[in-house]
Amino acid sequence: MPKATETLLEIDLNALNSNYKYITSKIAPSTKMLAVVKAYAYGNDAVIVAKELETLGVSYFAVAYTNEGETLRNASIKTPILVLHPLPVNFETIVNRCLEPSIYSRKTLKEFIEFAENHNQSNYPIHLKFNTGLNRLGFNHNDLLWIAETLSNTKSVKVKSIFSHLAASEDLKLKEFTQGQIKDFREISEELIAKLGYKPLLHCANTSGIINYPEAHFNMVRSGIGLYGFGNDPEENKHLKPVATLKTVISQIHVVQKNQSVGYNRGFIAETVTRSATLPIGHADGIPRSYGKGKGWVTIAGKKAPILGNVCMDMIMVDVTNITCEEGDEAIIFGPSASAEDLAASINTISYELITAISQRVKRVIRKN
Repeated sequence: MPKATETLLEIDLNALNSNYKYITSKIAPSTKMLAVVKAYAYGNDAVIVAKELETLGVSYFAVAYTNEGETLRNASIKTPILVLHPLPVNFETIVNRCLEPSIYSRKTLKEFIEFAENHNQSNYPIHLKFNTGLNRLGFNHNDLLWIAETLSNTKSVKVKSIFSHLAASEDLKLKEFTQGQIKDFREISEELIAKLGYKPLLHCANTSGIINYPEAHFNMVRSGIGLYGFGNDPEENKHLKPVATLKTVISQIHVVQKNQSVGYNRGFIAETVTRSATLPIGHADGIPRSYGKGKGWVTIAGKKAPILGNVCMDMIMVDVTNITCEEGDEAIIFGPSASAEDLAASINTISYELITAISQRVKRVIRKN
């Protein structure tokens, strides 16, 4: 790929294509794929990613909030879109833009049915979410009878899918817990299907669920992080390609003498003569202050350059004392050659947090052969 001349995020659609094909190779041809494109497609660009996945034949998209779905519709995305966390204030937009809400409580079901009836809707698609152990959003098993009775009294909505969310599918030490979730979901869905008289889509497997629990595939699966190149497992990562590469350039190089300091609050004080490179990227771009004082690094000329002192809003300074480089050279924050997982682990977090934090002011560039 071309060398960076400014701070930018490269989005490699070839990598996205490869990841999609690898993940779908794990499921039966009849099993549908739902692609999670919330949070700007995990820090990339939701429209760019969704358009590419639509050409690959994805069956569904999922977003967290209504405005994310509206953005996709504004970009002429036609594929069904599940809104995972809708709020009543957005019901009108949901219906107007043909989005499909996750219904997760008695309150949301009653309110959406009331809205749908008042707007003369018939069989509007809804998705019922059940809590099987994550304890975040979702109906409980003891809500089944109430749900069935409530739905039998209206023609305004129809259940498009029944779903749940695995809490620890990536951690095989918690296999018994995950298998318990899958068992509970199977029992809930079978009981509800019997009461409904028809069979909606069923899905509870996320990326790690797809990989580790084929018995949880049902007739649809959901993938988020896997599409962007991370499998939550070193072995699986060998089959996946990071979609995003965050790059920047060296703006200036300083020679810092012994006992001189670098950055705010004298966050670094040189013990020996040090070469410091200043880069135009900072915490306003998604590189938090917690990466300062050597916890984080960038890669220049294939070598790690630790961050010196505190991360500034728009800049970081890195140690290039032992790296042959000059002003204008490229620096890689993360990408295929510089693991986002390793960088995230240096401050005890996960790749999700790092890649989704990249500011929208960072220029996005599409790469596709």
